[in-house]
Amino acid sequence: MAKKKQRSAGTPATVALTAANTAYTLHAYEHDPASPSYGEEAARALGVPADRVFKTLVADVDGELTVAVVPVAGSLDLKALASAVGGKRAAMADPAAAERTTGYVRGGISPLGQRKRLRTVLDSSASAHPTVCVSAGRRGLEVELSPADLAALTDAVIAPIGRA
Repeated sequence: MAKKKQRSAGTPATVALTAANTAYTLHAYEHDPASPSYGEEAARALGVPADRVFKTLVADVDGELTVAVVPVAGSLDLKALASAVGGKRAAMADPAAAERTTGYVRGGISPLGQRKRLRTVLDSSASAHPTVCVSAGRRGLEVELSPADLAALTDAVIAPIGRA
């Protein structure tokens, strides 16, 4: 049954989760292309508090692409991100470079199953929840899993990188 579910999702994120034998729940919803915020749309559609739904952002830290996973209810603190990985300067990455490197489209970038594994930093607020939701690799599809599993599967550094 789980394999059939994984195939129907058809994303590298769910393949990675299944291969790692990680417990997760898949949540699909009808994506509205007119929605101004993918993450807030997901929180509303799933009926989950926005502080439990995390967005995946790709930044350039001293010339190296780095993934930041922060609550959709807030924003990314670029200085804190740079500091978390021992860098000096961070800026949002070019969207085309982020898509090309991760293998996902904007609004559907997952921290899991990326084409090229990037350094990842998970906001420390994730630890306050038994489970969090992140993109499962396409717009309209979220995966819910424990923050510990998310951190382990992405080799994430856990640091306070989000701003309310």
